[in-house]
Amino acid sequence: MNEKYTDLGFAKLDIERIKRRGYSEAIFCESKTNEQIYSIFKTLKEKNINTIGTRASMAQYQYLKAKLPDINYSQTGRILTLVCNETEKVGEVAVCTGGTSDIPIAEEAALCAEFFGSNVKRYYDIGIAGIHRLFDKIDEIKKANVIIAAAGMEGALGGIIAGMVDIPVIALPTSIGYGASFNGLSPLLTMLNSCAEGITVVNIDNGFNAGYSANQINRKIAGR
Repeated sequence: MNEKYTDLGFAKLDIERIKRRGYSEAIFCESKTNEQIYSIFKTLKEKNINTIGTRASMAQYQYLKAKLPDINYSQTGRILTLVCNETEKVGEVAVCTGGTSDIPIAEEAALCAEFFGSNVKRYYDIGIAGIHRLFDKIDEIKKANVIIAAAGMEGALGGIIAGMVDIPVIALPTSIGYGASFNGLSPLLTMLNSCAEGITVVNIDNGFNAGYSANQINRKIAGR
C-alpha cells in the first residue's frame, strides 16, 4: 500500500488526484472485466471518493448494480457514476450537437461536466443543414460560460458557433458520418482549421475530455 496510490495488482488507483488536480480519477471501463471495475469502484467508495466510469456497457452496469446499489448509469452516454459526496453545481456549460446521431458523444461530455460540478444545458440537433435551428437558440447558448459543440460529417458547427459568441468553444468531433468523413477525421480537421478565434479541439469522440475541460473553465469563471 502506497500512501499516494492504492495498488490493486491490475491497477494503481491515483487516490491523491483530487488533491493534485481538484478532481478524482476517471475509470475507462472499456476492455476491463466486470471484476476489475467492481474492485476499483468498491475501493474508491471505501475511501469516500466520487467515482465516474466512462465507456461502460449495460452488462457492466448490471453486474455492478447488484453489488453497489447506489451506482447510476446513463445508457446513452455510457457513463457510470457513484457519488459519495454531493458536488455543488455552478455556472453553466452549453452542450450542442449538429445532429441527433451525435447525442451519445455529447451526453458523455454533458454527464462528465455535471459530475465534476457544472450546470449543463443541452441544445441538440441544431446543425448547419438547418441553421435556423441554431439561430433560434444562440441567445440562450450565449448565456453559458463555455460551449461544447459536437459534430460529425464535415464538423462545421464548432467554427460557426465560435464565430457568433465571445466565450470559449470546445469543438468535439464525432465519428458519425458517411465514408468520406473518415470516422471523424474530416470533422477533426475542419475544427482544427477553423478560422474562428477562441475554439479549442479535443480528439475524435472524446466526450470525456470535452466535458472535463469545459467544467474546469466554467468553474474558474464561476470563481470556484
